[in-house]
Amino acid sequence: MNGPTAPPGAPPLRLSEFEDFVRSRAAALTASAFLLTGDRGLAEDLVQEALARTWRAWKRLHRTENAEAYTRRTMYHLHVSRWRRAKVTEVVTEAPPETGGADADIALRLAVHAALLSLPAKQRAAVVLRYFEDLTEAEAAETLGCPVSTLRARAQRALKRLRRDFPELRFPDDRPPRPEPGNAGARGASHD
Repeated sequence: MNGPTAPPGAPPLRLSEFEDFVRSRAAALTASAFLLTGDRGLAEDLVQEALARTWRAWKRLHRTENAEAYTRRTMYHLHVSRWRRAKVTEVVTEAPPETGGADADIALRLAVHAALLSLPAKQRAAVVLRYFEDLTEAEAAETLGCPVSTLRARAQRALKRLRRDFPELRFPDDRPPRPEPGNAGARGASHD
């Protein structure tokens, strides 16, 4: 990413704040986008479009925390919109790609990547936000613009499908997601 280009006449302080935001958060945003899209080029395009929209809204956002939430929400909505417009067909090969030998970490990453790509976009977004971004249910639901109950249902359906289709992978049963604020001890009584 080469950095933002300010519109003519943009105040230098606003541009400087935005450039700092992009420098500090672009890598994390791109990593999340890659988990959503499964393709580095598409992930970079998604982040770039989300950042362009964030720049247009920068004056309204007031704080960097708001900017990141706005950018992530924009990114997830753009991804779902792209997915709805044009479904990309997968190319099936006779053999899985070479993993480069004994590197189990790379093999695990490829397996997780394939598992995530097998999910519908909304379920994938729920899993990425809850288990990779470690957002609370409320934060993830707000990011996706849906009720918490819908987020829970999407995540549960996704995990059920992943357990069924990818039994070799371990799933977040052993490590519960971060509890909701104020509910630290109520995890066992919840209906997650």
